[in-house]
Amino acid sequence: MSNVKAESILIVNGALLSHDGARMAEQIGWLAVEGERIAAVGVGNAPDERRARASRVIDARHMAVLPGLANGHTHLSQTFMRGLADGRPLLRWLKEVIWPLQGAMTPEDMYLAALLGLVENLRCGATTVTQHHKLPGREHVAATVRAAAEVGIRMTLARGWVDMGPTGEPLDRIVADLEWLHDLLQSQIANRKSQIRLASGPLVPWRCSDDAMREITARARAWGAATHIHVAEAQDEIELMRQRCGKGHIEWLADLGCLGADMQLVHCVHVSDAELDLIAGAGATVVHCPTSNMYLASGAAPVRKMLDQRIPIVLGTDGSGSNNSQDLLECAKIAALLAKHATGDAQAALPEDIIRMMIGPATPGLRPGAPADITIINLAHARCQPVHSVASALVYNASGADVHTVIVGGEILLDAGRMTRLDEAALLEACRRAAHDLMQRAGLAGSAGVNR
Repeated sequence: MSNVKAESILIVNGALLSHDGARMAEQIGWLAVEGERIAAVGVGNAPDERRARASRVIDARHMAVLPGLANGHTHLSQTFMRGLADGRPLLRWLKEVIWPLQGAMTPEDMYLAALLGLVENLRCGATTVTQHHKLPGREHVAATVRAAAEVGIRMTLARGWVDMGPTGEPLDRIVADLEWLHDLLQSQIANRKSQIRLASGPLVPWRCSDDAMREITARARAWGAATHIHVAEAQDEIELMRQRCGKGHIEWLADLGCLGADMQLVHCVHVSDAELDLIAGAGATVVHCPTSNMYLASGAAPVRKMLDQRIPIVLGTDGSGSNNSQDLLECAKIAALLAKHATGDAQAALPEDIIRMMIGPATPGLRPGAPADITIINLAHARCQPVHSVASALVYNASGADVHTVIVGGEILLDAGRMTRLDEAALLEACRRAAHDLMQRAGLAGSAGVNR
């Protein structure tokens, strides 16, 4: 299908929502995109000269216009694993469902699962996704890179690794594969073939040796790449780490010299006040996955304490295996309600706090010169109207189904609900067949006929 790329896009009559790091601003106005960046932003009606030069005008009346949403953590292989983990806690879920299915996935399965997951993310308003990639083979990694390039979404690809346990890899192979991926992504960026960045993705502290963690984190830092790791998700995995070295996950990272501003700490459900002090002092980012944490009965992260200590927080859906969807707006409501429920404080997480988590605390916002990554969400329906606060409506009323248009780097990838780069119906059919075959190969019973 042909791309819908405009040299000059003008969005008018929208409720522009952005922040300056301290406060959230809502205003009815217009926004102009030229090439890959935001060219101008204004309140009220767009100037006639802006309308005259625009090759595409989008009327966003009764819609919210935001910086593109950022899904801070997912596992795209799990889009083929929805609804298979109901009633299982974390370690049982991994052993009985996730690991067997991942072991049976072919590179083509990975490609289709990644396409499906990225389309869902885009449809739910995400312009960038952090993929914690659990299938380490180069062919599986390359399949994910190809899927992201075809969809056109931005991605941070955290190549997952462990060097301990039954599926542990030798350190030299992990390093070689990270170097290969670094060179591949740098080449694609230089040739403008993709918008994918590298991260190191140690899966869990209790399966990563001290030496490997030190060496690979140092290499990632030398490349300017982040380290993205699950920590303190469930009590039993924390106990596994304490049995090994007598330390909690955050203390272990700090003692190794790995805890820093380039560290993305996924979950942080069971962290002490002392560990929060370490995170805050290092400037590390917490990736909060409230839906997954509730789904697996892992607990509630101390979000209010994190906010009080000015710890950067990014919202993540986690994989579809422990969420069943990639709807970041659904996660937004759950994040707000879970914080209130866990603390007994109605102000534990306000809509403005949650929106900062959805668009990322470091985003430049809707301002001239910023990348033209924009999400437009329709609020003109019975579930939202009347809108007294755009921020409140987004967090408590809207869902991924309300996303109207998504622009990434100046290109319209979702145009009034229509995917512009690929045949979505054909993709869904291919995914149904592939998921059915995967279940058969893994020896797990699937639904009767649904995926045939």
